[in-house]
Amino acid sequence: MINITKLLVTGGAGFIGSFLVERLVEEGFDVLIIDNLSSGELNRLRNVIDRVKFIKDDLKNLSDPGAFRGVDTVFHLAANPEVRISVTEPRIHFDENVVTTFNVLELSRKYGVKNIVYASSSTVYGDAKIIPTPEDHPIQPISVYGAAKAASEIMCGTYARLYGINCVVLRYANIVGPRLRHGVIYDLLMKLKKNPGELEVLGDGTQEKSYLYITDTIDATLKAWEYAVKNGGAYTYNVGNRDSISVRDIVSIVIKASGFNPRIKYKPATPDGRGWPGDVKRMLLSIDKIIREVGWRPSMSSREAIELTAKSLAEELGVGNEGAHS
Repeated sequence: MINITKLLVTGGAGFIGSFLVERLVEEGFDVLIIDNLSSGELNRLRNVIDRVKFIKDDLKNLSDPGAFRGVDTVFHLAANPEVRISVTEPRIHFDENVVTTFNVLELSRKYGVKNIVYASSSTVYGDAKIIPTPEDHPIQPISVYGAAKAASEIMCGTYARLYGINCVVLRYANIVGPRLRHGVIYDLLMKLKKNPGELEVLGDGTQEKSYLYITDTIDATLKAWEYAVKNGGAYTYNVGNRDSISVRDIVSIVIKASGFNPRIKYKPATPDGRGWPGDVKRMLLSIDKIIREVGWRPSMSSREAIELTAKSLAEELGVGNEGAHS
């Protein structure tokens, strides 16, 4: 085990954050969580809430900056996760993703935090010209969300070089699993819950992306962190899967999990069939670097991750015919 005393997880009541907190607590770490609960839910932490310190506060204007005192590592996961909102409400993503990251970095510098793990996104690449996309591919985001993540990455790298903070940037693919409350699987299930007879799908269904199950994501996150702590410096890794899956296939899997038989209505928002302006049409990350350097690899495919998630979310959200989930 790493010789670390105190860890801070920003956005620890979020989807990825809550699973990370659970793992860190299981492994015996002293965990502090800061979350403003704008998209996080305390209920996600019910299994460990009595074994962590939880602070409800806003990283845009932290009321107690001293919370960073004595922290060895910050896992910075706090963000607004809705890519679509960034198109219509860009300032939300500037505030929630760029301002908060700067504040986290500055407080880390001020209070002597040694390590930062930053949750970035595959959206920094935009419409990648190379598939699978390697880490050295040009950064050309097509959404404000992707631009905010890219800006935050650059700040992390600069703080690493300037102040000697070890920094790991993790460019996550689409992460799925229980407790998920955004993205295509959740959206489809909520639409079916409202109207089991018809299902509107954003885009023309040919969008194709890579999906990673939450437990694989946490394994990758912790292994990359351990590698950075051991070796020092700044690192950037793609965290995704070996394969991808189309929206049409996801629709079929979600419908099967629900037990319904709706009419499907595809709704492209752009001439080339995207779900919304700024939606990346095809995403598949190269994970050769993290496999080679860190020794992590996914345990299940994109399809397996989607199937497991659709089944668990249908149960969580109470969607579907009796017996559909058995």
